[in-house]
Amino acid sequence: MAELQIPIIINHLSCRICRNLLRNPATIPCGHNFCMDCIEGHWGAEQRDLSCPECEQRILYRPNVIRNTTLSQVLRHTERSWSRKRKPQESAESLRDQRTADTPGKGWYGLHNSTLNTYCFTDENDVYSLCVSDKHNGHINGLVKEKRRRKQEELRTMQTRLRERLQEQQKQQENMKKKFKQIEKEANKIMEDCETIIVRAIDHLQRHCMSMREMIETQAKTVEDQIDITLQNLETKMEEIKKMDAELDRLAESENSVLFLQKWSNMQSICEKDLLSFSEGSKDPLFSFKVTKRAIDQLGEKLGDFCDQQLPLIFQTCNNDQEESVEKRDAEDQQQKHQSSAGLYSGNMGKKDMEPKTREDFLQYACELSLDPATAHKDLIISDNDKEVKLSPRGCQIPSACFPERFNSRRQVLCREGLQAERCYYEVEVKGGKAEIALAYKGLDRKSSTEKSAFGANEKSWSLDLSNSYSVSHKSESILLKQSPSSKKIGVYLEFKEGSLSFFEVSDSMTFLYKLKANFTEPLYPGFWLDDKSCIRICDLK
Repeated sequence: MAELQIPIIINHLSCRICRNLLRNPATIPCGHNFCMDCIEGHWGAEQRDLSCPECEQRILYRPNVIRNTTLSQVLRHTERSWSRKRKPQESAESLRDQRTADTPGKGWYGLHNSTLNTYCFTDENDVYSLCVSDKHNGHINGLVKEKRRRKQEELRTMQTRLRERLQEQQKQQENMKKKFKQIEKEANKIMEDCETIIVRAIDHLQRHCMSMREMIETQAKTVEDQIDITLQNLETKMEEIKKMDAELDRLAESENSVLFLQKWSNMQSICEKDLLSFSEGSKDPLFSFKVTKRAIDQLGEKLGDFCDQQLPLIFQTCNNDQEESVEKRDAEDQQQKHQSSAGLYSGNMGKKDMEPKTREDFLQYACELSLDPATAHKDLIISDNDKEVKLSPRGCQIPSACFPERFNSRRQVLCREGLQAERCYYEVEVKGGKAEIALAYKGLDRKSSTEKSAFGANEKSWSLDLSNSYSVSHKSESILLKQSPSSKKIGVYLEFKEGSLSFFEVSDSMTFLYKLKANFTEPLYPGFWLDDKSCIRICDLK
């Protein structure tokens, strides 16, 4: 017990000027003690403004410094006591020093034959009590056990945080395992729904069933791989945390305080790093299946509506073709040939007189259009009614492999309907910045990053480009229009057999913009390109 009091006794019996044990101690009026030579030298012979070096109390007059006889006796008694206590321990301590001389952190050192029972908070290391006044002059010192107690509290706090994090990861692991079991069931259900919907369509849509199956299997495989990787990472991390927790237990039970402090600094930084590197997966792995399910449901509804509306017309057309006689066709052909040879243009004049002038006239040829999400670039999002397109949030993107018909490089989308009627008219509303309103053949390149896939830059598409001005493009040739944009609504009028495509600006009246002439050889699909700030909506004209 005497050894534990040595640092405290030394601190009390040390001169605050030279930091050594008091030699010829003297007491000044404020009650503090210093070596007589130290205090006399500190004040100087001619110095008048005097103060205590320890408490800085002002002294109004220079006192006669008198030797403190009692304190001198205490110092002599203390030194003798240390000498007597050291001698019986020298043999045991020398043997202990031989065992631990080459082993750092054991608490003994041959220089002082004493324990490392003092901790320097300034230098953050263990020191010998006899070195405090020499090498650690002016530093803040305390007992190693006190430092150990504080660090022990930090260790327990860290262990509590690690165990809480371990519980969170165990819960996450359980949730991941549950979702992993749901994937196969959900994938099978989606495939069954897909097959049920596709079977209701006409025969040539059967090939899309395989595409859907492969897409869902790819989604399932991708999600399974992601969850499998996440589970592996979680298991690895949990094992590391368990090992770290066990190591902290061993360190906490260590009786060697010096070894504890040496190891704890490194282990604390490792624990902090592991805690900071932890991140929970917030994205629902079943999200892609929900998107696919919604898309398939919409496809089923639209296929049903399409069949109900279009199949009776197809049957009627087929019946009419069967009833039409060969003679009637020949007569009409002969009549048409006769009119052409005779130079009669009455038919053309009649058609010209029937050209629409007002918006009400154009609305007679209004056609119903809907956007095809399967063709939309990954950066675009289509509204639930398939009438509006705009830039999509990054988190909603679906990989291109899920939709092989989509545009890969340009933010473009096509409509489902191919136009080849004698006359067709539709309107779109453009909000925001730049946009392109186009018509294209279905075979337009959708994978290339060159102009082959750009509207108006090839022989398979025609485009009206809208920005601060209008321009019309085809085969990479553009014509700048004089008309400046003044309305958000654009009307498109197609005469397929006639081979003409006209664009109008729609407001209270129809403002003609430009008319293209071409020999259309296959159905034209309306399409759109838009920049970051644009939004395009197909107007409902019926």
